[in-house]
Amino acid sequence: MTIFFLVRHGTHDLLDRVLCGRMPGVSLNANGREQAAKVGVRLSRERIEVVQSSPLERARETAAPIAQHSGAPTQVVPAINEIDLGEWTGRSFDEIKSDAAWEQWNTARQVARAPGGESMLEAQQRVISHLDGVRRTRPTGRVALVSHSDVLRSIILYYLGMSLDEFGRIEISPASISTLLVESWGAKLLAINEVTAR
Repeated sequence: MTIFFLVRHGTHDLLDRVLCGRMPGVSLNANGREQAAKVGVRLSRERIEVVQSSPLERARETAAPIAQHSGAPTQVVPAINEIDLGEWTGRSFDEIKSDAAWEQWNTARQVARAPGGESMLEAQQRVISHLDGVRRTRPTGRVALVSHSDVLRSIILYYLGMSLDEFGRIEISPASISTLLVESWGAKLLAINEVTAR
């Protein structure tokens, strides 16, 4: 069995104000760095073999203390990058709240697509394909995977057999850890949204 520790990056100054998506240059703030350090300490007892991170700064900055405390190497993995939000990238939530496409995105996530970007279904397919590859190459592995809230939601929904339209039922807080066991027979969610620090 492969155990994945699904970690959302820590807080940054644009959180809950701007739809950052894949916007470059978004780094953790002081609170986010403290959160990341505490996640690193928390995961130090889990015998992590490898830390895999989204390419974005905020994810890599969260992954660094996990790797430091576990002694595991870090891999930057494009397959676990944030959803490509296309034209919405870098816009404030106030700007897009009246956009009909934004309303559809939040009510029909199974079929909706970000304008000029990707759908959550496409993001789910790429990240599940990656996890399946990790499971095959590390059948007894323990992997910390540092990514973004909707990407992590898509993983959990897939393994629970739930529609992406149910994404709002799952909370993935900044710097939270969700623990997923994946085997050839299926998967088991061992913990969800464990928060060690605010």
